Formats: sequence, C-alpha cells, structure tokens
Amino acid sequence: MSKTQGSGLQAFTSVSAIAVPFAQANVDTDQIIPARFLSLPREEMKPHLFRDVRYFENGEPRPDFILNRPEYRGAEILVAGRNFACGSSREMAVTVIQDAGFKVVIAPSFGDIFYNNCFQNGVLPFTLPETRVDELMRFLLELPGAKIDVDLASQTVRGPDQKVDRFEIDSFRKDCLLTGRDDISLTLTHDAEIAAFEKRHKAEVAWL
Repeated sequence: MSKTQGSGLQAFTSVSAIAVPFAQANVDTDQIIPARFLSLPREEMKPHLFRDVRYFENGEPRPDFILNRPEYRGAEILVAGRNFACGSSREMAVTVIQDAGFKVVIAPSFGDIFYNNCFQNGVLPFTLPETRVDELMRFLLELPGAKIDVDLASQTVRGPDQKVDRFEIDSFRKDCLLTGRDDISLTLTHDAEIAAFEKRHKAEVAWL
C-alpha cells in the first residue's frame, strides 16, 4: 500500500497478513470505541479499542482476549461475526481499528454506516457467507498466527486452508481504494472544471 499524491489515503492493492478471529455477533460501535473516549485526539484513542472487554477494571489486559494474545500480534486482517459495527454512527470506530493496524475487515454482514466509513478511510470491508466466515475463524483459532491473502484487483481472498473465495465490491469504491482516493481528492480531480464553472457563474450573476 502506498500513499497517492494529493490524497491522505493509502492506495490499496493487496494484503497478506496475520488474521484475527473475532467471533462475537452484533458488536456495536460503542464496544469498538466507547463513547467516553470520543473526545480524545485520534492518536490517543488506539489503546481504547474494545476497551471494556479487552481490559480489567484496573487497566490490566485480559490475557484470554483475542487481541491480547501474542500469536495474533501484528495482525492486519480482522475476521468478525455477523452485523459487525452496528449501532450509533461514529467514524472513530473505523479509524481506531485502522490505527491498530487493520487494513481489512471480513464479516457476514456490517452496520451500514461503518461499512461506508471504511471506504472513506482506506479500509477494505467485504462480506463472505457466514458458513465460510465461521470456517475461517476455526482455522485461525486452530492455527494462531495463520495468514489470509486478500487481492483487491481480482476480488479474491485465500484462507489458511488455501481455498480461494471471490468477494463483491462496488466498482467505484474498488477504483477509489486502488487509486487511494476519497471523496475530497476525487472532487479535486475536477478542479479545472470547478474553476471554470465558478468563473462563468460569477460573470452570469455579477449582481450577487
């Protein structure tokens, strides 16, 4: 992944990385980043990812929590349960996952707002059938540290069992990820047309 000139996003092509199985269904955005931490600067939110289930009340990490296990350290792919990141709208639910190192989130289904926000921040979310997601989770639990390969251009994902699945993605969103463009940088590609319109509009309604 490389940063595209004129954009704050990384161009996404492919990822081959350790994957973490997060089997819980209906994980909401307040579990991902509790509301009491939303006023923090972005760079201070990272330690609070899944804060209430990841740590004891005294702040010590729970050794049995999946993200605290050393075998999954450095993971860049999150394999989640159905209806992942449902609930209230908060872009920080995406950015805190991204800042923790995750570039891809795979689930049977997502909260709509979270799903849309992923693309605006350069994170690739996609769905697979729940039976396949459950299968991937079993492999990842039995083989901690196993990798998953994701290729956006071909829209394929290869699991630890070497089985290849194809995922669907809107062609416009795919192109934006491949080129590292968000809505703002995409708009700026039409800078000349916008300037011409403003000049013409100013001449036509000079009385404004």
